Amino acid sequence: MADAAPAARALSCPNCGGTITLRAAGHSVTVACEYCASILDVSQPEVRLVTRYNEKASRLAIPLGTRGTLDGTEWETVGWMAREDSGYPWQEFLLFNPYHGYRWLIEQRGGWSLGEQLNVTPTGGWGGVTVDGERYQPFFAEGRAVVTDVVGEFYWRVKRGDSVRTDDWVRPGEMLSREVDDREVSWSRSRYLPAAEIAAAFGVSAQGKPWPPLPHQPSPVRPFLKGAIVIALLALAALIVGAVLTTGGRTLWQGSVDIAADGRDQEVTVGPIELTRPYQRVRVVAEVPALSNGWVDLDYTLVDRKNQRSFTASKAAERYSGRDSDGDWSEGDRGATADFAALPSGTYDLVVDYKGNNWVDPSKSGSNFWTFGAEEQTSDWRRGGINAPQANLRVVSRGGAGFGIFFLMLLLILLPLGVALIFHAQFESARRGESDFTGAGDEDD
Repeated sequence: MADAAPAARALSCPNCGGTITLRAAGHSVTVACEYCASILDVSQPEVRLVTRYNEKASRLAIPLGTRGTLDGTEWETVGWMAREDSGYPWQEFLLFNPYHGYRWLIEQRGGWSLGEQLNVTPTGGWGGVTVDGERYQPFFAEGRAVVTDVVGEFYWRVKRGDSVRTDDWVRPGEMLSREVDDREVSWSRSRYLPAAEIAAAFGVSAQGKPWPPLPHQPSPVRPFLKGAIVIALLALAALIVGAVLTTGGRTLWQGSVDIAADGRDQEVTVGPIELTRPYQRVRVVAEVPALSNGWVDLDYTLVDRKNQRSFTASKAAERYSGRDSDGDWSEGDRGATADFAALPSGTYDLVVDYKGNNWVDPSKSGSNFWTFGAEEQTSDWRRGGINAPQANLRVVSRGGAGFGIFFLMLLLILLPLGVALIFHAQFESARRGESDFTGAGDEDD
């Protein structure tokens, strides 16, 4: 059978005569008069004036007697006190429920936490403590918390100037605090409350985001990061697999064409070339094995047999070599590639306009430089063999999305993650900046 709820009791303030409602009669030992802020001892039937001062009680964010629901339990604010540690102020509201006892509602820089007394002693030390299987990292050490103001009821005797030594450990969302005085050592655990939750419970308006963050305040981008990392890894894996499966060309046509020795313009039409995908990239690869000190102009036109729609590309294969005072040299390539981007499906013919050219070094030209075929200083590659030189052509479907698109997709995947990581790093740096321990409070889960 549950214990009977303590009854509220009305009493008169011996200092100002004001009527005071004792909400936790039988539990509270002191109460501050809400009219004159005197501290009264209510542990005995005869109410005794402990401290008298005429300062007005602070204007509280949550008036005493306000009720609100947290974690499914209705709480009533019965006491309030302000504390500070070396210029580090905060305020604590004492909550009471006749069936669940007391809790602390702690406010600092606009951030709120719900604290409760621990009935077990955490294990560990300055390297970290553990309670209920959860690990906490050290954050503050050897602080001195001093009561600077107090109003309302409390279950122990409290007055302005009371102080305790404090130590704190944190993990994301929670803080573990140890308070030590001459009589006892007590442990409490507080949980960070989102502004919306405290506003819904007690009607407290959100005051913005605390900055620097509270020691145990979880990074706001942490939930996004967890999901984003998983999604980014899956998307990256899919992108890589897709690139591997679609990379590599499929030969659509290949053959050779003769290059005329007199350097005239030539044209040849080859095909058919079947493009089966809705859109695909096509590359024409040309190789001229006999090319030397000359070049071959290559103009390609892919013509759709169905609608005569045409797509063009040009390239030149050129190769030069010689000898000078530094020795042998060469430049250029006997091969050339020309790309078509995003060609629609269809049956195509490839029209190749080409021309072989021979290069004559002007510095070695003599009186016969302008005479075709006479006393050439370098051999004409077009006439070097029994058979006419050839250009070997190969048309391939490249597949895939190309490196540029691959890089763009990779950037789109990683950019949001990178931005979130930057915000997370800034948040964590600011949060840990107040700690007495280097690298304290690192997230360990």
